[in-house]
This record gives sequence, structure tokens and C-alpha cells, in this order.
Amino acid sequence: MATGRDLRKAVFHKVSGFSAREVNEFGAPSLITRGTNDVQQVQMLVLMALNFMVAAPIMCVGGIIMAVREDLQLSWLVWVSVPALFVVVGFLVWKLMPLFRTMQAKIDGINGVLREQITGIRVVRAFVREPYEAQRFDKANRELTDVSLAVGSLFVLMFPAIGMILHLATAAVLWFGGLRVDAEQMQVGALTAFLQYLLQILVAVMMGTFMAMMIPRASVCADRIGEVLKVVPSIHDPERPQAPQEAAGVVEFRNVSFAYPGAEAPVLNNISFIARPGQTTAIVGSTGSGKSTLVSMLPRLFDAGSGQVLLDGVPVTELAREEISKRVAIVPQRPYLFSGTIAHNLRFGDPQAPDADLWDALAVAQADFVQEKEHGLLSRVSQGGTNVSGGQRQRLCIARAWWPSPRSTYSTIRSRRWTSPPMPGCARR
Repeated sequence: MATGRDLRKAVFHKVSGFSAREVNEFGAPSLITRGTNDVQQVQMLVLMALNFMVAAPIMCVGGIIMAVREDLQLSWLVWVSVPALFVVVGFLVWKLMPLFRTMQAKIDGINGVLREQITGIRVVRAFVREPYEAQRFDKANRELTDVSLAVGSLFVLMFPAIGMILHLATAAVLWFGGLRVDAEQMQVGALTAFLQYLLQILVAVMMGTFMAMMIPRASVCADRIGEVLKVVPSIHDPERPQAPQEAAGVVEFRNVSFAYPGAEAPVLNNISFIARPGQTTAIVGSTGSGKSTLVSMLPRLFDAGSGQVLLDGVPVTELAREEISKRVAIVPQRPYLFSGTIAHNLRFGDPQAPDADLWDALAVAQADFVQEKEHGLLSRVSQGGTNVSGGQRQRLCIARAWWPSPRSTYSTIRSRRWTSPPMPGCARR
């Protein structure tokens, strides 16, 4: 349990430091599986190792020594049966390794489909797409079932093969031992003792076989966990972070370009503008034109491929993330709320914030509906804010972004989609 605890903690803290690039590279469903199911497989392997692999070598080595001491002439049966077991188990493990890797990928897939259906259940019901989503889930479920059946068909062979070797070894001991007893070269008691020692050896090997059944899948899971832990986040704090001399609130983009990994063309190309204090700068464009990507570069959710993003004259790549979060508030297009109370969500940036300041932030965000609730700031919010309307979720996110420090001296950047012809003086990018 301690091994699983430490692995889950390591994966969680590693993923918490990922930028959007690393999260997109692995995918949320895969990261969920790696932090839960994969860790559990490794944890079970450690449990089986402590239960069996401590006793099995002692029983096996001790049985070999005692069997050889009992009758050296029959010891060749030990050297034939034990390697035969290892060959059978090794062959099955070799065949199972790629299947287990495929199985974990299929688990990622079914987790992804289920996650999408749960988070988008309202949209699915609104467009009556339940049959289509059921087909998607059935396909992912069937693929996982097919791989599991292939794994099971190999496991079915393991125990009969081991049992056959065990019984053949017993018959050989009785046959050749009986001949030696008949020739008065061996006592009946010695033959019985040798048979018991041989069975002890083979039982120890069978215990190791139980381990071998889990090693392939746990090995694949350990590799997947290692892939996460080995990643060096592309966005990290500089070795010698700087700090702006004054909190002026000037945001500047200088010849910024950005392309997503594997994209044929950059989504942003040579973007330059300055957002000054007291101004509202609107980035207007159609869906997919890169508005959200551009705004995400300011809090360093992405780093520019070329060019610079400056905050109060200092490139954001030279600022500590804590310093950026003090100066930049972002409300994403999709509002994120956590389960708890309204006060709990607003205090996400400062757990010690007094209620008066929270009410001020709600007033700035025009979240008047909180006053109308029976419990006010102590009103419950479900995960994702599903028990409030979309506009109310947005207001709460604006209030949370505004707190803990008022940003009236800062410029505001908003990304908007074309819904009507642009106003005079609006530049389209």
C-alpha cells in the first residue's frame, strides 16, 4: 500500500506540473489510467512478491539440496523438470507482453469514451445522441473484451502445462526410483522423501508462476508510469527569475508565433500588439483562429514558439509562475468550478480571504444571484458547477479571478468570436 501511495503521489505531482502541451500529448484518459489502474497493477505485483517470492526461492533451493543429498542418481529429474517449467512459463510471458500493452491502451480508450459521455451528458441528451454514444462505448468495450479473451486463452494453457510437467515428473520418479528400489540401490523411504522434495521444488516454481502471471502486465504498467515520471515539463520556472520594477499592467506581444506539435502550419504567425492599463483589447476572430491560444500565452499555459510575451517589460519566460499568477487573472472560455461552497471556490487563491473581500469580488463580477441564495457564500457548488447556470458559472469564475488582488490598474484582454461585422477601428487578426 505504501508503494502504491508513493507512486500515485509521484504521478499526481508530476502531472500537476505539466503544461497544456504535455497534457495533450498523453491525453486526460491515459493520465487517469496511469495514475490509478497502472499503479494498482504494480502495487499488486509488490504484494505477490512479498507473499510468494520470499518463500519460493527458499523452498526451491532447499528442496534441490535435500533431493540431491537423498539420491544423486535421480537428481537429473530435477534438472529436467525445473527448466521445462521455466521454458513453458517464459514462452507464455513472452506472448503476453504485447497483449497487456494493448490491453492498457484499450483501457485508456474506454476511459476516454466514458469521460466524454459523462462530461457532455447534457449535450448528448439535447441532441438525442444516446444511440450513437452507446455504439461508441460498445465498440471500445468490445475491443477491450477481445484483447482480454486473447490474454485469457493464453492463461488457460498455463495451468494444464504446469500440471502435466508436475505429474510427468512424479511418474518418472516412481518409475526410475522403483527400478532402483528393485535393484536394492535405494530404500523405499528415500524414494518417498525424494518424491516429496521434488514436489516441494515444483510447488515453489508454481508459486513463482503466479508471479510470472502478473509480471507482464505490471511491467507494461511500470513502463507507462515511467513515461510520465521521465517527462521534463516544457514550461518551468527560470533558474534566476526576475521581477518587474513596477506593477504598471502593460502587456506586450512581440512577433509571437506558435504551432502545435505535428501541425502543418502555425496557428499564430508574427503577432504584435500592446495592451495598456485602463484599456480593453479585443482579439476578434472566427473559431479556430488562435484567440484562446494567444491569451493562454500570457499566464504561460503555452510558451511562444518564437517572439516574446512581456508583462511590465519583462518576458514571462523570465518570471516565476507565482509572480505571473499575482499579476495575471484568466477566465477560460469553459469555466471550471470545484465541489464545495461558493466561498471555497472564491478562496482558491487565498484560503484566508475575509468574507468582505469575497463580496467585493462578487460585486465586480456582477454575481448578484449569490445574495439571493439562502446560504449566501456557504451555498453548495457541485463539481463543474452543474447546479448553477452557465452565466452564473462564468460570474463565479470572474470573481475568483479578480480575487485576491484587484486588477483595476491592469489591462483586460478578451477573445471574441465574429458574430457580426466588426466595429469601426477593430482590427481582425
